[in-house]
Amino acid sequence: MKIGVIGIIIEKDRSVAEKVNKLLSEYGDIICGRMGVPDREKGVFVISVIVRSTNETISALTGKLGRLNYVKVKSAVTDCDVE
Repeated sequence: MKIGVIGIIIEKDRSVAEKVNKLLSEYGDIICGRMGVPDREKGVFVISVIVRSTNETISALTGKLGRLNYVKVKSAVTDCDVE
């Protein structure tokens, strides 16, 4: 098991947030924490998610998020295993 953080930025079209939330719910069992910061004036919405799982599962989630229109995703995962 690894621990990591996924940074999600939604730009322009806020309606995609529903799809983002659906994916995060599907992977809810690996999420340790989540914080969202909206900037409605600029039309940018930022979500940070702390996850604990295998590299494969974390990559699957970030890949699905990254394929959504108007969504940018970056992740950082520990090199060491955590129990």
